[in-house]
Amino acid sequence: MQDGNAQAAQSHRPRVFSGVQPTGNLHLGNYLGAISQWVKRQDERENIFCIVDLHALTIPEDIDPEQLRQRSRSVAAVFLAAGIDPDKSIIFVQSHVPEHSELAWLLNCITPLGWLYRMTQFKSKSENRDSVGAGLLNYPVLMAADILAYDTDIVPVGEDQQQHIELTRDLAIRFNNLFGDTFTVPKSEIPEAGARVMGLDDPEAKMSKSLSHRPGHALELLAPDKQLRKAVMSAVTDSDRELRYEHASRGVRNLLDLYSALSGVTVAEAEAEFAGEGYGTLKKALAGAVIDTVGPLREEANRLLADEKALDGILAQGAARAREITMPVLRRVKDALGVG
Repeated sequence: MQDGNAQAAQSHRPRVFSGVQPTGNLHLGNYLGAISQWVKRQDERENIFCIVDLHALTIPEDIDPEQLRQRSRSVAAVFLAAGIDPDKSIIFVQSHVPEHSELAWLLNCITPLGWLYRMTQFKSKSENRDSVGAGLLNYPVLMAADILAYDTDIVPVGEDQQQHIELTRDLAIRFNNLFGDTFTVPKSEIPEAGARVMGLDDPEAKMSKSLSHRPGHALELLAPDKQLRKAVMSAVTDSDRELRYEHASRGVRNLLDLYSALSGVTVAEAEAEFAGEGYGTLKKALAGAVIDTVGPLREEANRLLADEKALDGILAQGAARAREITMPVLRRVKDALGVG
């Protein structure tokens, strides 16, 4: 629904939905590339931050129930510690808002099977598995439900998620064509360029939560200073002393990019600062900048995690606010279908 009652009822600020899986550990790449950008723009937009724990169930063999529950809290704590204000933005856990699951079922019923088999992530994640659960095939529909349940205007995504937003748009349009003007059709948005942080152990691969189990790969936001410093000091570079950005290896460019993003200097200024020095000097300075950034965030996140009751209260409040939006949307969908 491009225009109409639901759209008109929204705030003049665009409504933005962002979902983060509580799998792996949030790292500096997540902070610089996404979280810090969300914090800067939270006065400009109506932000909904969903910790999508139901998406973590698609491969049941990998589920550790207590770890999943704790990681959901950890993601929330990091968001709050980074500066996301729960009075300005809605922060909640997906499974606490049942409309997500119910809407996903209703959307499943109008989703052509061929659309799901074409999803590239299903193809990649199902490879070399003896058995694949229906959830792995259907989770793009749940992702669509996450978005459509909020009359979302904008979904910030990386290029690897564009196909999911196109599916969401296609499902909204298909439903509207079949049952009348019901859904807002969202648009994707490539986030403003933050620092593109590559893996310290492999500067050709983007730093990833799914690879955070590899020693020295990521700079985890809740890691102790000793672990952060060790990861930086062991980062892949080369056997030269080349610190000029245009001539340096990919690993050295990654370190210069990180130092620039964390210290506030330009890359050219970083080049001048370390001219004539070895990589060790750059790494020591970068380790200090990482710790200066991550340390206060980690301390505040751990403080929030230590008060489990208060943190759960913030998430419960967020879920209640989320349901104020999702319940009328689901009612509209069910009325269109003639159920409920």
